[in-house]
Amino acid sequence: MKENIKTDSKRKQYIRRPQRKSFPWKWGMIMVLLIVVCVATIILLTRTKTEVISNHIQSAQVTENQVNNESIMNTTDWNLLLVNNENAIPDNYEPKLVEVSGGEKVDGRIYEPLMEMLEDAKEANLGQLPMVVSGYRTQEKQQKIMDDKIAEFRREGNSKSEAKELAKKWVANPGYSEHQIGLAVDINGATYDLYFWLQENCYKYGFIFRYPGNKTDITGVAEEVWHYRYVGVEAATEIHERGICLEEYLEEKQMEQ
Repeated sequence: MKENIKTDSKRKQYIRRPQRKSFPWKWGMIMVLLIVVCVATIILLTRTKTEVISNHIQSAQVTENQVNNESIMNTTDWNLLLVNNENAIPDNYEPKLVEVSGGEKVDGRIYEPLMEMLEDAKEANLGQLPMVVSGYRTQEKQQKIMDDKIAEFRREGNSKSEAKELAKKWVANPGYSEHQIGLAVDINGATYDLYFWLQENCYKYGFIFRYPGNKTDITGVAEEVWHYRYVGVEAATEIHERGICLEEYLEEKQMEQ
């Protein structure tokens, strides 16, 4: 009997208990990491592709604008050079300036029609000669005007980014202002009636009311009753009679070519 008990005891020593199966957490973590890496890679590739496309579009737009401006500069239509928020002044553009009454300067090619217009405008200006208060501007002067306008909006409580956006509606960025090509002037007079006269008659002298209030969505500039731009009598007459702005006029001319 004792021998059986001992034998059973020895047998039990050789009996292996079933092992518990542990959860393969290491493999689970590896799978999770692989998924995260894959998702991150897809996001990165998508973002990179989007940026490349965006940069390509911007580059194409800049190139197109440069081509448009260069094509105008290479023709006799110097008076139709488009300068706005999207179209910069061509490199090495240097107008030949002359001084007008009051000390401001303009491109010499617009001097005679400008002075003739101002002389004829006397009757609507209480018999006084209207004054050109801003003509040609250097890059530095345009930058100062922009900086002063931003500071003005900052004093009103706007953030820096808000002040910049508001300033752009009133002042062109340096390098994108018509004043820097000598073909635009700001005119002041003794009475507001002067501006009504100019809007109705400036085309006869080759000038246009550049920034009417109903074209702000196209020009990108708020109404400026004092700002007039020389484009030549032919273009000015069509723009005036049709009630369009310079951007619309040039776009139509581009499509006709």
